[in-house]
Amino acid sequence: MVATKTKGPTLNSQGMNSRVLLYSVLLTLQYGAQPLISKRFIRKEVIVTSSVLACEMAKVICAAIFMAKEGTFKKLYKEWTLLGALTASGLPAAIYALQNSLLQISYKNLDSLTFSMLNQTKIIFTAFFTYFILRQKQSIQQIGALFLLIIAAVLLSIGEGSSKGSSSSNADQILFYGIVPVLVASVLSGLASALCQWASQVKKHSSYLMTVEMSIVGSLCLLVSTSKSPDGEAIRRHGFFHGWTPLTMIPVIANALGGILVGLVTSHAGGVRKGFVIVSALLVTALLQFIFEGKPPSLYCLVALPLVVSSISIYQKYPYQVKKKEL
Repeated sequence: MVATKTKGPTLNSQGMNSRVLLYSVLLTLQYGAQPLISKRFIRKEVIVTSSVLACEMAKVICAAIFMAKEGTFKKLYKEWTLLGALTASGLPAAIYALQNSLLQISYKNLDSLTFSMLNQTKIIFTAFFTYFILRQKQSIQQIGALFLLIIAAVLLSIGEGSSKGSSSSNADQILFYGIVPVLVASVLSGLASALCQWASQVKKHSSYLMTVEMSIVGSLCLLVSTSKSPDGEAIRRHGFFHGWTPLTMIPVIANALGGILVGLVTSHAGGVRKGFVIVSALLVTALLQFIFEGKPPSLYCLVALPLVVSSISIYQKYPYQVKKKEL
């Protein structure tokens, strides 16, 4: 007689699901509030590279605190190798460093809800890259959901890039310094997310360790770029903390904690399966924008929002099912 496996979830799986749920709720709150607190507490005079570098250093400190709390430092010290670190974290770190710089530019030139919805196109590119890197297939419904997301992104791009869709008279600035950076950042985010998922699930790399490695490598890439970049010249001329106030640390720390949460959710649930987090985050962003800025969503946002919500909901509801071979 062939032994049958118990269908009920084990205590370990229940505990893991509870942790993933907690990480997802926290990430929802951070993700939804980040655009607003960044716009409110980061002045336009703040040099983008300085805020990104500060965020990366905050990630290292937070991840180190969590690792110390778990007592994993000794184990990581014995197992860590430079080659393994570069293989698992080097390329994603460089990609995320560039992505963060683009997002900082986009924050300042789009309203919070538009930014959040355009940023959701990262799911499309995450699905694309996870297929080629991890061979993670999509169902027909999921592919349809991704097309809905593309339609919403195009609608937002046309609406916010035109003078009718924005209160600003400089539509080119919105397009080239708001829409284009966030869309390029979405492509980079999809690639980096797939690489991180590969490192955590295939290479069995610790999420906290990856955060530390990626932050250090990404910071080194940014520091090298300052030798030739306009931001580097601005830092040398005005100082690293030009335009900073004590309140600037609020979005920096929030972004750092969000980066750690993204790593935890990606490690345990996969890069694409953060969809329900993003749906909730969009609603949080819309609610907070109306409460604190008194700004109701534009017509383009109102049309695009249900498309975004529907697409991600469908994506989560109809995952790809492996067909069983008939005997």
